[in-house]
Amino acid sequence: MSRLSDLAHRLRIDAHAVWLAARDPAVPWPVRLFGLFLAAYALSPIDLIPDFIPVLGLLDDAIILPAGVWLFVKLVPADIWEGHKASAEAASHRPVSRWGAVGIALLWIVALAWVALLVLGGRYY
Repeated sequence: MSRLSDLAHRLRIDAHAVWLAARDPAVPWPVRLFGLFLAAYALSPIDLIPDFIPVLGLLDDAIILPAGVWLFVKLVPADIWEGHKASAEAASHRPVSRWGAVGIALLWIVALAWVALLVLGGRYY
């Protein structure tokens, strides 16, 4: 179980490093665009193959993300990647604010409710 936990930790670090590198102006823009899509996929709760489908649902995360990270690392200059990976590793040791996450979730709920009211024009169907 520890090996699986280590693998998941490394994948989180790599996904964060991809996000950091994708925002770096020193990385060519097509690679940055690929990195943004990859980071969005890694953070998205929606998968290409839903996780509730036996075996296939987990294989999509086990294959697509590592393969995408591998390709991204090959496309980014090594010194830039190492710098962002070190930053992501350092960030993984910082404390996490669960109350901050709750606050952000509440902001999203309020924003979505506001948009829904604008779209519906104040009418309830």
